[in-house]
Amino acid sequence: MTPMGYRLLFIIDPIAGLLPDKDTSFVFMLEAQRRAYAVYTCGPGDLFVRSSRPYSKSRRTHVERTTPHYSLFEEREEPLDWFHAIFMRKDPPVDQAYTFAVQILDLVPPSTTFVMNRPRGLLVANEKLYALNFPEFIPDTLITSDINRLDTFLDQLGGEMIIKPLDGCGGAGIFFVQRSDRNLRSLLETATANQERLIVAQQYLPAVRHGDKRVIVLDGQPLGAILRVPQERENRGNIHAGGICRATTLSTEERRIVDGVGTRLHEDGLYFVGLDLIGERLTEVNVTSPTGIQEINTFDATQLEVPVLDFVESQIPKRLNS
Repeated sequence: MTPMGYRLLFIIDPIAGLLPDKDTSFVFMLEAQRRAYAVYTCGPGDLFVRSSRPYSKSRRTHVERTTPHYSLFEEREEPLDWFHAIFMRKDPPVDQAYTFAVQILDLVPPSTTFVMNRPRGLLVANEKLYALNFPEFIPDTLITSDINRLDTFLDQLGGEMIIKPLDGCGGAGIFFVQRSDRNLRSLLETATANQERLIVAQQYLPAVRHGDKRVIVLDGQPLGAILRVPQERENRGNIHAGGICRATTLSTEERRIVDGVGTRLHEDGLYFVGLDLIGERLTEVNVTSPTGIQEINTFDATQLEVPVLDFVESQIPKRLNS
């Protein structure tokens, strides 16, 4: 089969909510269209299994940089191995519905369909916990729901730390806490749901005032990076939290970090990943729906969606039947 005949499925949040000038999934679909691939979209709830074979209910989709930014055409119910490649691009939270969807994707035969990222990799790679596999690169970190333990850790860090949920995204639920804050106990109670929910507590890195770097990694190799600088009254540099994007390059130490995690990412089938770096320390490994492609393209005059689709095309199994 020629590349022109490839069928691609994007599992995403409702397409009406995609931002044409921000979303990475959007430019992936644009590039797929440029290559004359057939693009289909669905949500996690559109996946189902019949007689042990995974299926989806999807719509043929066309996107463009206009208003509205999408058109939907015929609806189809097809086995997932009917598609040549599947992009799992649903935003967090990684809740039960997300987990069930990924487990269904794990039923797709890899000999017929390429899934990015690999379902089993997604199941083991919590975006906050996965970085713990690389202790030499991360700031001092504690995972707990115990408020007394958090209190002790805060003292060990000198009275300042960052807390965040294990299942958040876009900067949601991230707090900079200080020993001097009279709301400290209440913040910790709220964050841990009164000690019923695990959270991340992490050393505060003052370098965040100069920005955090989102590094896009493709099959273990750095593809590009963007610096996200928090606004004056913010500690979060996330784009969704109002972070200001600036052009950047990687330092020698940052390249060492990417090299240090790249092999493991490849082994786990985490092909398209966003690493978050602050002060040359690794803070998160984003694997569900990493973004930043459009911002990097703007500053670096690149089209990073092209090498990503080249990679996907190279991974599509040579099917005997179309």
